[in-house]
Amino acid sequence: MTLQLASVLASSTGATNEGALALVLLAVTALLIVAYYVSVPYPIVLVLGGLALGFAPGIPDVELEPDLVLVLFLPPLLYGAAFFSSLRDLRANLAPVASLSIGLVVGTTAVVGVAAHQVIDGMSWPAAFTLGAVLAPTDPVAATAIAGRLGAPRRFVTVVEGESLINDATALIIFKFAVAATVAGGFSAMDAVGEFVLSSAGGIGIGVAVGWLVAKVRRPIDDPLTEITISLLTPFLAYLPAAVAGASGVLAAVTSGIWLGWRAPLLVTPTTRLQSTSVWEVLMFVLNAALFVLLGTQLPGIIEAVSDTFEPETLLLYGVVVSLAVSATRFAWVFGQAGVRRIGRNQAREMKRPLAPWGETLLVAFTGMRGAVSLAAALAIPATIDDGGAFPMRDLIILLVYFVILATIVGQGLMLPLLIRIVGLDDAAQHEAREAAARVKAAKAAIARLDELGGESWVGEATATRMRGLYEFRIRRFKARLDDEDDGEIETQSQAYQRLRREVLDAERREIVRLRDIGFISSEVQHRIERDLDLEDARLN
Repeated sequence: MTLQLASVLASSTGATNEGALALVLLAVTALLIVAYYVSVPYPIVLVLGGLALGFAPGIPDVELEPDLVLVLFLPPLLYGAAFFSSLRDLRANLAPVASLSIGLVVGTTAVVGVAAHQVIDGMSWPAAFTLGAVLAPTDPVAATAIAGRLGAPRRFVTVVEGESLINDATALIIFKFAVAATVAGGFSAMDAVGEFVLSSAGGIGIGVAVGWLVAKVRRPIDDPLTEITISLLTPFLAYLPAAVAGASGVLAAVTSGIWLGWRAPLLVTPTTRLQSTSVWEVLMFVLNAALFVLLGTQLPGIIEAVSDTFEPETLLLYGVVVSLAVSATRFAWVFGQAGVRRIGRNQAREMKRPLAPWGETLLVAFTGMRGAVSLAAALAIPATIDDGGAFPMRDLIILLVYFVILATIVGQGLMLPLLIRIVGLDDAAQHEAREAAARVKAAKAAIARLDELGGESWVGEATATRMRGLYEFRIRRFKARLDDEDDGEIETQSQAYQRLRREVLDAERREIVRLRDIGFISSEVQHRIERDLDLEDARLN
């Protein structure tokens, strides 16, 4: 299996498949370490790191198998992003999300296609629309990682995140037809519209069915290893049958992720949830990093290939034109839709739904980041067409896609914190207040349940009193966070307790390690006790 994966992921000139795969893994590890030490979102590190890697001396020329790129990378990336999204927030913002996910994708494909066809010498209409379709979807991981950690408004994050989840299906269906038109030389608009509707409906239906079935299978299971394995397989269980049936595998993976993410609190135990969340965070990073590293190793060859046809200044002009076309279309669409909604604000239907402020609209327009989804689609463009010739301008398309990714993730990503402060929509304080209020309500619910169980024979009075004291202190602590005049004494006491508790937990850990070292306990017992101590440590937060 390892050799097969190495063969799929990489074939290199002057190096073994295993050596190329080892290089990718080493580079991913290095980027992970860099992302830890720098204070910027990791998608920015991946873009710049992949670019730097491509031009490092001694890097082999790694090639990806186009037919398998989408299957290997997209299902888990989209499923993971959908799983951790909020169904409630998506439903509340369905109108703007749908507008961006369908209308803007079609508009971006058209505008970029026309601009590319007019500006780039010799680019055919099908190849130009292929470029437009590849650049149409925004990236869910980049949007969440960059916007979500900056204290941005929750509604803004929801719209950008929801758009990036759903627009992939629209863009990849258009991408499929654009590639088919280039490869086979034929295209039917009526067939495309009909297949789009059927493909979307089929993808959603298969996603719901797979989500329901997986939930049924997982509900009685109480084993983290089994559950996490099922979780890792779920995106492929949704994507592959949908693809075979001619439906949207992307929508199937996203739908199953949203379905299971909403029901996850009732499906898994806390232990499984702790482990699975960590596994998915690592997987999402590794997949994103692997894509950018693999592309980085191909960039010198791609640049060399297109340099035989185009001068460097011409390539730069093409990149700027395509990037401006992508950004200008997004700004025009977002502000145009906002203007339409405001014109109709007196209608009863609109009065029930609050309108986004102009600052929030500006943020949505600005956060059109392209990332792993566009990259995977570009690398999935077939190398040849039906008559055996090369896919027209494939290398140029991949290079332009990387240029736009670089401009949006690095350029816009670095400017986004400043923009949030300028428009005055940083609501980190509101998030903290809501979290504190929620913790107070949860603690009160716990005390109410203690009162209900007070008469049970198995509930000792001393135990109930000690537990009630814990929750009463928790209520006082988080109520203090909601009081602007609080002097901070309770929080200071809490932090002192956390420090003391961690000191004694560290002492326990050292003793457990000593007992293992002298052979009193096995490593298995050590890990089991260590995990319990780690869970207690995590609860202190």
